[in-house]
Amino acid sequence: QVQLVESGGGLVQGGGSLRLSCAASGLPLPVSSRAMAWFRQAPGKEREFVAAVHGNGLTDSGDSVKGRFTISRDNAKSTVSLQMNSLKPEDTAVYYCAARTSFWTSRISRDYAYWGQGTQVTVSS
Repeated sequence: QVQLVESGGGLVQGGGSLRLSCAASGLPLPVSSRAMAWFRQAPGKEREFVAAVHGNGLTDSGDSVKGRFTISRDNAKSTVSLQMNSLKPEDTAVYYCAARTSFWTSRISRDYAYWGQGTQVTVSS
């Protein structure tokens, strides 16, 4: 059974930092062989691409978080993390971890086969 379990969300003041983690288990291929990503969804809005890491370690991030958020992966622990700095109220959303069956990342949510339950991030002004 595939499980992606996110942790690290919470309430933070604007300008602060949070680190999200995603623990993967039960994937048919290891984390090191697949693309992993973070998406977010605010109330009343569509799910938005945040950042992703290719199977070879190369990363991609959305324009709204570029320079503030960093995605990383620990293959030995089968975890993917999202370091979020300089947080803004508009970053408030539920953040989801996702895994592809492909080596290559995508910015399209439907390209990801596996999803976590999400973790709430709230940034106060």
